[in-house]
Amino acid sequence: MSNQPVQQPGVYIEEVNAFPNSVVQVATAVPAFIGYTPQAEYEGKSYLFKPVAINSMAEFMDYFAYPAEPVTKKAPAQYSPSYYLTKQKKAPEKGNFYHFNGDIYTIEPDPNTIYYLYNMIKLFFQNGGSQAYIVSVGTYGPASGAPIDPGSQIINPNVRLSDLIRGLDMLKKVPEVTMYIFPEATLLGLAENGSLMEQSLVQCGSMQTAVAIFDVIGGREPDPIGWTKDIENFRNSTGNNSLKYGVAYYPYLKTTAVPIDEVTYQNINGGDVSVLDPILNPPAAPNPNAKKILDSIAKGNEQTVSQNSAALAVASATYKQILSIIQEKINTLPPSGVMAGVYSLVDNTQGVWKAPANVTPIGVSDITIRLNDQDQQGLNVDAVSGKSVNAIRFFPGLGVLVWGARTLDGNSQDWRYVNVRRTATMIEQSIKLALRSFVFAPNTQNTWTSIQSMLENFLTNIWKEGALQGAQPGDAFSVRVGLGTTMTAQDILDGMIRVSVLLAVSHPAEFIVVTVEQELAKS
Repeated sequence: MSNQPVQQPGVYIEEVNAFPNSVVQVATAVPAFIGYTPQAEYEGKSYLFKPVAINSMAEFMDYFAYPAEPVTKKAPAQYSPSYYLTKQKKAPEKGNFYHFNGDIYTIEPDPNTIYYLYNMIKLFFQNGGSQAYIVSVGTYGPASGAPIDPGSQIINPNVRLSDLIRGLDMLKKVPEVTMYIFPEATLLGLAENGSLMEQSLVQCGSMQTAVAIFDVIGGREPDPIGWTKDIENFRNSTGNNSLKYGVAYYPYLKTTAVPIDEVTYQNINGGDVSVLDPILNPPAAPNPNAKKILDSIAKGNEQTVSQNSAALAVASATYKQILSIIQEKINTLPPSGVMAGVYSLVDNTQGVWKAPANVTPIGVSDITIRLNDQDQQGLNVDAVSGKSVNAIRFFPGLGVLVWGARTLDGNSQDWRYVNVRRTATMIEQSIKLALRSFVFAPNTQNTWTSIQSMLENFLTNIWKEGALQGAQPGDAFSVRVGLGTTMTAQDILDGMIRVSVLLAVSHPAEFIVVTVEQELAKS
């Protein structure tokens, strides 16, 4: 009854709560990208080392992209790496090489100009991403003016471990983030990359709110025979703490993030067109049209870079070939950004309890190495470390598919699968937030009953959606709370409510076994 005094004749209305408090499911598809951006300023304010929530590519451009030029109103290229076209006396022992006019050339990047975050964000949204945090730890650094050795790992000195660790630390105050992505992590050396992975796993384990998605160094240009060494190095670098919060994917993806018209001669040898003259206009096969355009570019004509490049592509098939090679190299990206989008898509359309696998990533045309069933056996299970690496594979007639859904903790029966780990995290965090309303509530039977009813209602709902296995709710979960059940008299004196929740999270059907046998014909 209400304590409101009744002082005069009339009709009085009393509102009584008909429904108990409820548990609201927390968001599960909120990645944080920690890396380098073109710039980090918006309306005169710096956003370096500040987590910024974005909901679209347009919002990313507002905060982190180069602004449009005042006169032309056009934004400059947001990412323009430099690749060096170098004539070789003989074919290199490692890496790819190309023949132009009978001569051998390599096309390798200036490592100081290689970054991945910008293109990863584009692919994240293309693959179904809807919300993300960006932690810019710096802007692009100066070029070195020289390429890497053919076939060697790209190590960008402008990418610093201390920057990435500091960016990771900024997320300790953002518990709504559910995935950590480090686009430029593989541009560190092997030891520093390992330190970053270990540190991120420790933070995931302490916060219990996010998983870290890792890329494998060496996945850019895998050795057809010795690629397993890259997997071994990765496993040796991740440590052994909180492995259930880590996920890894291999190899790199060949994407369509950058269209061909965004690749120009400015991406070749730092924009020095003189290197193109002997290739596009060789003495044995002169090309006066290409020569005329190159001379005009060198003198500084009034055409834009795009217009000059388009004219040169019309004049020379070799120039078009070089641009296509560079485009493919720029578009070869680590898979973690795409996988963050795949996680988001599956979460939003089917639920976090559905394994983010057997999915075709959008904007991916191929992979850098095509693995077979035998190759994947060594990725799924490792007898020494137990650390699983998920394969992304190409299947004839189907294209590229994500063909794995395991955490790094491959030996664990509890936390082997990504969707099990993330579903449990969702349930834990949802319950944690809901129980805050009972802080300082009377530690009595009425409170315990309210808690049990609220949690059972929540778990019944997600059981109906397929998150938990069991023919009926009693088979899928159990909630216990109360004196003599989960608490002692001393717990009550200490102001402690203990709640025990048992879950039967649905596991993916990773292996489907079909038994075939013959029997005699029957009349």
